[in-house]
Amino acid sequence: MAGQHEVVHIGGYTAESDGRAEGIVAARRDPTTGALTPLGTVAVTPSPSFLARHPGQPVLYAVNELPEGGLSAFRVAPDGGLTALGVRPTGGAEPCHLAIAPDGRHVFVANYGGGSLAVFPLDADGVPGERTDLVRHEGHGADPERQKAAHCHMVSPDPAGGPLLAVDLGTDSVYRYDLDAASGRLVPRGPRLRTPAGTGPRHLARHPDGRRCWLVGELDATVTGYDLTPDGLRQRVRVDASGRTGHVQPAGVAVGPDGNFLYVSNRGVGTVAVFALAGETPELVAEVDAGGGWPRHFALAGSHLYVADERADLVRVFRVDPGSGVPEPVGEPVPMASPTCVLV
Repeated sequence: MAGQHEVVHIGGYTAESDGRAEGIVAARRDPTTGALTPLGTVAVTPSPSFLARHPGQPVLYAVNELPEGGLSAFRVAPDGGLTALGVRPTGGAEPCHLAIAPDGRHVFVANYGGGSLAVFPLDADGVPGERTDLVRHEGHGADPERQKAAHCHMVSPDPAGGPLLAVDLGTDSVYRYDLDAASGRLVPRGPRLRTPAGTGPRHLARHPDGRRCWLVGELDATVTGYDLTPDGLRQRVRVDASGRTGHVQPAGVAVGPDGNFLYVSNRGVGTVAVFALAGETPELVAEVDAGGGWPRHFALAGSHLYVADERADLVRVFRVDPGSGVPEPVGEPVPMASPTCVLV
């Protein structure tokens, strides 16, 4: 916190990934109006494309999405400033996602290019140690261009302590792992979920009830609902990610904090789709223009939604109506170079 404002951090692509960002940007967020005031680049680091915070320490983590991937850690000052704590190699190419274990003792990294999942222990201060595991996925999918090999795209620890889920775009699969906390190694819990061929699963969102999740298919533009059971993920329903015509390439997905609405950002058509979750099948209740054509990531904070459009060089602020779940734009878009992640 900084006074009556909150500090958010925004990752982006730098020149190493043909982007225009310089590193991690800080911005003040007014929790009442939702307004963002950029504070400038607070950490010069190559292509910090996804960010996460430690649950108990003032530490921020970033993947460096490079041919030889890195995990960077930073101490966070009250004003949002960042002090580097070190960089660890992720053991794979192009890491694109990371998540912290609920107890704050490990960080998990998805290596997209390497098709692998890395594990790092965290000490009491949140500083990463040497990598303790690297699990490589094998196989390919139906798409000859995008699915020639495994491409791990997301890691999702269970807040209740259940299996870690690893979403792999290249093999049309969601893998489940248990963590051996003593060794820091992952133990496969089979069988893996195989999505329909050519889905290209990218990200998933868990429902607050802990019993359901929704998976977006980057390649087939779908949203699939699953029950989370002790035996694995059981498919319940499958719908289109967008009601628009044209190129649809889903990216981000999240469930609102009250569990009533599901949000999906769709690149190409440049929208955020809103689905009501009251019934058995998600119902598309609205689809709003995101402000550009490539909304790569978004974040919900209080009554506001922040959408990062990577190619339009902006972050758009929306106020979410609590009854309808529909976002309405607030003010003008905030200029931001090649933004790929908003961490609120």
